[in-house]
Amino acid sequence: MIAKPQSPLTIIKVLKPVLSGLLQISVITFAIIWLLNSGADAMNYNWQWYRIPQYLFFKEDGEWFSAELIDGLLITLKISAISLIFTIIFGLITALLRLSHSIIGRGLARGYIELIRNTPLLVQIYLLYFVFGPVLGLERFTTAVLALSLFQGAYTAEIFRSGLINIPKGQFEAAESLGLSKIDSYRYIILPQMLRRILPPLTNEAVSLVKNSSIVSIMAIFDLTTQGRDIVADTAMPFEVWFTIAAMYLCITLVLSAFATLLEYKLATPNH
Repeated sequence: MIAKPQSPLTIIKVLKPVLSGLLQISVITFAIIWLLNSGADAMNYNWQWYRIPQYLFFKEDGEWFSAELIDGLLITLKISAISLIFTIIFGLITALLRLSHSIIGRGLARGYIELIRNTPLLVQIYLLYFVFGPVLGLERFTTAVLALSLFQGAYTAEIFRSGLINIPKGQFEAAESLGLSKIDSYRYIILPQMLRRILPPLTNEAVSLVKNSSIVSIMAIFDLTTQGRDIVADTAMPFEVWFTIAAMYLCITLVLSAFATLLEYKLATPNH
């Protein structure tokens, strides 16, 4: 099968929301910059943006190396990526248990969701790090990934469950009539249809996961937030450092949103 070339109008239609969002972000950014400059002038604060690049990259013996903020960003991305994988696994398993015929399975899934969704993430991290972590022999990185995965997995489970409920029963019956096993039915028929329906809310959960990853800094993991806090303590540049970190988080979430938009378009466009 050969994919049909997309017309310029179709491409413009797809890019229009992205360009509109970028324009809005640009306007808001300029407004924030103007307000910050006005506030800094009122407080007689001297901006020191020229010092920020040394915390991103530095040159030594003719070679460039990543500095504290970039190292912290890589740790944040690593935690977020691994946590996202386990979030999807926990969410999908929980959703299937919620819809199963097993009373025990439904009870366990419901209890997990209610427990996680009705307690703060910070409390969950403290319990895993100071109570269950030492008992189970978990390292800080593993504890951070587990805490984020369990927390986001409870919310993602409801997204998966909603997507599965909205699949017409005829699809399940058609898969059964074809002689497909349960696994093949979900793999080839149910899950692809569900993904098209839940992609937008699933993207929101991925963005929330990246933002919530900053909380793991309380475990002395040298992620982006921890590195920023240490730099502020050493340099007394809270505004420059935290605005730089906020911009880095914003770039991550924008890339995720753009990728989800592209994936949603690809899934919605049939091949010819």
